[in-house]
Amino acid sequence: MPTLTDYLVLSALLFSIGATGVFVRRNLITILLSIEIMLNAVNLTFVAFGRALGEVDGQIIVFFVITVAAAEAAVGLAIVIALFRHRESLNPDSFTMLKW
Repeated sequence: MPTLTDYLVLSALLFSIGATGVFVRRNLITILLSIEIMLNAVNLTFVAFGRALGEVDGQIIVFFVITVAAAEAAVGLAIVIALFRHRESLNPDSFTMLKW
């Protein structure tokens, strides 16, 4: 039976993989996916603490976070597609100015 420590170690590992992806990769879609991995690591922490304390507060928070993450992913992907159509590149270094 996994303990709270096991879940927290897994969550820290997922969060570090996501943070590494944000800082190392040079592709907007990969950066967006890395942010989603980091968000899922935080969700795992909420659920693990909720389970360890015997309360459902962690699961309720995760429900709302997943809802916001779905909207964030849709808006983020729409922005990435619009930027790609305009610049024909997904390298974040090519988007230094915020005007078209």
